[in-house]
Amino acid sequence: MNTDLSTIQDNLRDIISSEIILLEEGIDRYRVFTPFEFEDGDHFSIVLKKDKDSYIFSDEAHTLMHMSYDMDVSVLNKGNRQKILANTISSFGLEENNGELLIRVNDNNYGASFYNFLQALVKITDISYLSKEQVRSTFYEDFKELISESVPKERLTFDYTHPEFDKDQKYVVDCRINGMPKPLYLFAILNDSKCKDVMISMYQFERWGVKYNSVSIFEDQETINRRVLAKFSDIGEKQFSSLLSNKDRINKYLLEQIGI
Repeated sequence: MNTDLSTIQDNLRDIISSEIILLEEGIDRYRVFTPFEFEDGDHFSIVLKKDKDSYIFSDEAHTLMHMSYDMDVSVLNKGNRQKILANTISSFGLEENNGELLIRVNDNNYGASFYNFLQALVKITDISYLSKEQVRSTFYEDFKELISESVPKERLTFDYTHPEFDKDQKYVVDCRINGMPKPLYLFAILNDSKCKDVMISMYQFERWGVKYNSVSIFEDQETINRRVLAKFSDIGEKQFSSLLSNKDRINKYLLEQIGI
């Protein structure tokens, strides 16, 4: 290293935290201990190591691996989550290599590089805890993507309203699948409010005499009020308790229903 270990550690402590410790693990490799944690209490896993002609701070793919315990990390490759990840990597000067996140140290500026690296890791782990509006956006995105991958495009109508009975477009079906004696009406349910809206729509379709089969896909059914869910179950037909953990089952069910 162009600067001794003690000096680098002091530099990181001055800029970041007095709790930072560097521990030599091998030739040109140092473990960096910090007070920063994931929500479950596990600490960030970071090393400082030599890479070709420069030093890098790297998580050695630990961050995304840890996030995979609570979410399907494949969703980070698409939609809003992919944009957040890409923007964070770009904004803080990181590189990504097969899941490994790293930042290069330029001009022996270890403190500034490490500060940017930590900031980026914090923002990336926050993807698991998006705000409600971001969750709303990504849930419906995930819903539409799953349905589009499972069903031929010509058989899909997203944000469908009945052309005869619902001229004012008040009773929206998140997705209608045609081509069967009775179409499938698919509803993406994020929260209590959407669950109640879907119930109202279903009762209205019943009054109109609309013939269809319903499929309700929840973001997380366990978050729905028990009384609301009990009433919903009286009129709703097929239900999936969550989207991300039931992707294969949803895909299989839809293929069976449409005859593929």
